[in-house]
Amino acid sequence: MGPRPRQGGAMKRTWFLTIAGGIALLVGGIASLAPEWVLLGKGVPIEAAVLVWVREVGVAILAIGGMSLALRRHADSPALRVFLLGNAAHQVMLAPIEVVAYLDGTIPKLGGILPNTVLHVLLAAGFLAYGLGSRLSGADDSRPAS
Repeated sequence: MGPRPRQGGAMKRTWFLTIAGGIALLVGGIASLAPEWVLLGKGVPIEAAVLVWVREVGVAILAIGGMSLALRRHADSPALRVFLLGNAAHQVMLAPIEVVAYLDGTIPKLGGILPNTVLHVLLAAGFLAYGLGSRLSGADDSRPAS
């Protein structure tokens, strides 16, 4: 008997955290280094205080991305589950913020909120699935932490 063939469809937790961490580093880097670009994409006026807040959010996203990458190969543990479920809650709470801002006119460009909103929903679903440890999600793919 050879190795068992991989079941189709399920992304391993390691890959999910690698992708999520990479996206976070990209988005956080842009928000930290070029906050004007973020605001222009949303159609929001560029003001000094808003630039500060976008940069602050950017460094927070960088930190979360770094943690995702650092933890991606860790074995399942209560601490890892807290990280995953905490990120799921974070994404769920973030998802409606820009939608409400668009609906009340604060963010005038629909194209400025759609990518983030879709991303928050997908990341929430992924973090939740892996945080709950579903066998269908490939959550059992990690090696012990070194």
